[in-house]
Amino acid sequence: MSETNETVLYQHPDADGIARITLHRPDHLNAFTNTMQRELCAAFDAIDADPDARAVVVTGSGRAFCAGADLGSGERTFSGGRRSGRDPGGIVTLRIFDCTKPVIAAVNGPAVGVGASMTLAMDARFAAPSASFGFVFTRLGIVPEACSSWFLPRLVGLPIALDWLMSGRRVSADDALAYGLAQHLADDVVTAATEYARDLVAGTAPVSVALTRQLVWRMITVATPAEAHRVDSALLLAAAAAPDAREGVAAFRERRAPDFAMRTPEDLPAAYPWWEPDQEWST
Repeated sequence: MSETNETVLYQHPDADGIARITLHRPDHLNAFTNTMQRELCAAFDAIDADPDARAVVVTGSGRAFCAGADLGSGERTFSGGRRSGRDPGGIVTLRIFDCTKPVIAAVNGPAVGVGASMTLAMDARFAAPSASFGFVFTRLGIVPEACSSWFLPRLVGLPIALDWLMSGRRVSADDALAYGLAQHLADDVVTAATEYARDLVAGTAPVSVALTRQLVWRMITVATPAEAHRVDSALLLAAAAAPDAREGVAAFRERRAPDFAMRTPEDLPAAYPWWEPDQEWST
């Protein structure tokens, strides 16, 4: 079953738990608008709230992934967050960052500006041979947005991130693969990304995957491994006392496939979340 909003097509999870979000303004190369921002956040809210959703693939309609911000309003395009003081693309990126389900990008064509930046908070990027990435902010007289100044150096390293962000040059699918921005190239990028997502969640515990995703992303910047030890100890103790751990151990000893019963969000432990969100900037 699918739902089509004004700018986003949301396909509910299939039998394996794989949902799909499609940026759906093909006549405008899926250019980003404030409406798309709201509809993307709503789609991720639906995914997090759905216990049947195990992972989500994000792609674009037609020949582009997302051509960046819709420039139809001229220079006013980038002042849409003036009232809140927040960049609309960053709101989407942070919503993806907070997701408890794996998020896989199927970049089927050009991904420019916010179209490139929003993929950085996803867990893997599959790129079609025709795909390209463009962090073109300096060529528009603005600065990197949608949290790209935080994510991109962590994915490709500081020198490459500086080069791409300062120059605004186009990054081909081959270069994206070579420098670690893309993990896979595929002709049928949506099918490949979906198969990857299916393999990622097969035989794994949904709550364990959710906690692992958030642990890895959020431990990137802690000052010492002792901080990671503090957090993962609390989560490990909670998980060890839960039914999935008993099932996982029993399945291993009995040499059978596990049947994990716990689901997100209802079975996430009390130790999650371990951080205190900034209420002023919460999504």
